[in-house]
Amino acid sequence: MAEIRAEVLLPTGDLRKDIPFFTKVLGMRMDMIYPADDPSVAVFSGHGLRVRIDRDAQNPPGVLRILTEDPDRFAEGARGLTAPNGTRVEIAPLHEPLVMPETVHSFVVRRLADQAPWIIGRAGMHYRDLIPDRLGGSIIASHIRIPDGGPVSDMVHYHTVGFQLIFCYRGWVDLVYEDQGEPFRLQAGNCVIQPPEIRHRVLFASDNIEVIEIGVPAEHVTTIDHEMELPNGPPDPARLFQGQRFVHHRAEEAVWAPFRIPGFLSRDTTIAAHTGNVAGVHVVRPGEGEVPASVHDSDILFTFVMEGRMTLNADGRAPHSLEAGDAFVIPPGMAVRYDDLSPDLELLEVSLPGVFETTPVQTVI
Repeated sequence: MAEIRAEVLLPTGDLRKDIPFFTKVLGMRMDMIYPADDPSVAVFSGHGLRVRIDRDAQNPPGVLRILTEDPDRFAEGARGLTAPNGTRVEIAPLHEPLVMPETVHSFVVRRLADQAPWIIGRAGMHYRDLIPDRLGGSIIASHIRIPDGGPVSDMVHYHTVGFQLIFCYRGWVDLVYEDQGEPFRLQAGNCVIQPPEIRHRVLFASDNIEVIEIGVPAEHVTTIDHEMELPNGPPDPARLFQGQRFVHHRAEEAVWAPFRIPGFLSRDTTIAAHTGNVAGVHVVRPGEGEVPASVHDSDILFTFVMEGRMTLNADGRAPHSLEAGDAFVIPPGMAVRYDDLSPDLELLEVSLPGVFETTPVQTVI
């Protein structure tokens, strides 16, 4: 195949002044200059960029962004420069920093019956927002579906996140992860956590696959990795990614135990233990005994109704009748009680942090 190159075209009024700026200040290499007697064009390359500066160019001078792991050591620490030809140069960190906003607590109820149309997002997947206000940008919870099964047009990528959960709600999906061996099938009722920046890819999905995806913070960067091929090897399942370990929780291997709220049972996905208590994930169902009102002190407590029906009674709020597909967020300190539980009720609860205090309260709700 014939070689193909791309370059950015910039104008100039005095090429002689631009040459030392692009070579000495920005550290680029001059690859070409002409004509010899009165140069009007010079081509520079560096930092993954090729720039042509042309005295006859009619376009605006534009903006160059230079990304570096150590901005303080580049261009004497300047964050903004202007070249003699008018081009503005911005110097920024090579890796987008992870910003964790402070949680803006609110009581949220999101009912499937009231939901607006699904939004088509990345790789053709349909997205439904479960926490519209994002709690001030601290979390995003999405109900995602792929109506037509088959190969998924995904690429190897990773997310700059603090925490990310994929819970398979309906159907199944084939996934592959960095250092976790061969691709595997994530079945309904099972989940994985995607530790920060672990490379992964969605390969194949069943018809009408549905997953619940939780991301912290709400806005985070997704980066395509064009170099890594998955699966990679040899496997290293114990590897830590920024202090978190990959978890594939399988429902058939789980043990049911009393839940934090009396009257319920839960299966612990062990995610709290493998994230250093960053987050916890439980699947919850009715047990024996009366369910009291209670308050909690978790920063974020999100619940998705997977099966069955219930009534959510919250202090100072009208009762909410909930069914499969509905979701809610309970802020810390708010007294709530789960009532009118159907025998087939099943909840997915996600908390940040993973372990927190729940206190039964004597109150009329």
